[in-house]
Amino acid sequence: MTAHTAVPVRERSTWTPKLIPALLVCLAAPVLFVVQVVWLGWVLLALAVASGVLVDRRAGVPLTRGEEPSIARDVSLIALGQFIVSLIPLQAELDNAAFVRFTLALGGAVVVPYVVSRFVYRDYAIRFPWRGGGRWTWWQWTWLAGVIVLGYLILPFYFITSGVYMNWPVVNTPDLIARLFVGVGAVGIWDELFFICTVFVLLRRHFPDLTANLLQAIVFVSFLWELGYQAWGPLLTIPFAIVQGFLFLKTRSLWYVVTVHLLFDAVVFGVLVH
Repeated sequence: MTAHTAVPVRERSTWTPKLIPALLVCLAAPVLFVVQVVWLGWVLLALAVASGVLVDRRAGVPLTRGEEPSIARDVSLIALGQFIVSLIPLQAELDNAAFVRFTLALGGAVVVPYVVSRFVYRDYAIRFPWRGGGRWTWWQWTWLAGVIVLGYLILPFYFITSGVYMNWPVVNTPDLIARLFVGVGAVGIWDELFFICTVFVLLRRHFPDLTANLLQAIVFVSFLWELGYQAWGPLLTIPFAIVQGFLFLKTRSLWYVVTVHLLFDAVVFGVLVH
């Protein structure tokens, strides 16, 4: 069973005991990254895994290897990724130490759950379908053009009127501009690797697509809040996170959702520079 086939639709329901560990692990994100009570966030992550174990035991689902997806295993992977990210501050900084810090934490949040899934749980639940979905269709190309237009119309207004541009460092030298370009792009790619290909895909193994998408959006938006998208930013980041999940379902292509994200980030980069 692959990450993208999930459980047959008729067997996936929102209102099951599995919703408890799923909610706990996703609600840990605003605690960790919005209100930033880290110890409480860690408690919620632990409760999510513990409740997942109880749910699996009651349902007779093996906690190690098994054909049926395990909510305990999948929630533990999401919890592990969030825990690793929570070990560092997420304020945007461009010095060498910040680059090392972000590389280790964000990289670890993707790599460690993948390695655990593949070599410990051996369920191959996490995959990165860069070339999935075949050739892009007319509506996909149209949406890419729409992304550029929407980004140009919305993002400068948001950054300037809300003042959140001050959450990023001033870039007034070629070196800082280059660092900002790399940082914005790298975090944008990571967002899709973790929130879509890890969190969303794991939740989709247990819940209907809409439920899984709404749950992953909680984690996605919480991370972006601490990164700097504050004030009325969630009015933008919530629909963005949900649309990215929808696009991934429609296209089955990681490369496509990354492209969409990077186009938005290109506008963000331009706003922050100018």
